Amino acid sequence: MARPTFDTPFYFFTSVTHNRLKVFRTEKFKELLCDALNEARRSSGMLFFAYVIMPEHFHIVTDGARTPSDSLRYLNGITARRIIDHLKTHGPEESLNKLRLQTKDADYKYSLWEHHSDKFLITSESMLMQKVRYIHNNPVEAGLSETPESYRCSSARYWLRKGLLDPEPIEVDIRKIDWKQR
Repeated sequence: MARPTFDTPFYFFTSVTHNRLKVFRTEKFKELLCDALNEARRSSGMLFFAYVIMPEHFHIVTDGARTPSDSLRYLNGITARRIIDHLKTHGPEESLNKLRLQTKDADYKYSLWEHHSDKFLITSESMLMQKVRYIHNNPVEAGLSETPESYRCSSARYWLRKGLLDPEPIEVDIRKIDWKQR
């Protein structure tokens, strides 16, 4: 069980695509990102409490069992590798080229994410709930969904106890939160 405190904070991460490219505007690329996040969750042992996938970024709340930099290495590293490998194999090539960066030796590398992901420590239940509401209202505020629970790539259905999809894009661990105030 996990509880957000000063000694055991949860993390709120925001990762933004390179140049805010709308890489995740299609269901296929959202699905690829969700699969990669699930892989990061399994391989790191992190707990995921809330998330949303937007066209050019994602927000996620995790436990604090790992350091923030280690957590981001899993989240951004695995997701970047899976998305870039998919683009290299299946295209579209013009999308891959938008992620291309020139290196010092005139070679090229690719970067899916901006290099400075946003992180915020969550040290209380009230702070956690503020971030959860923000995450779930993100697609509504952006005009992508009428309600938080109708947006497919979000944990809102878990939190609102609405009918879950079969399967849900990403499993969340809200049952592993040790609520002090409930």
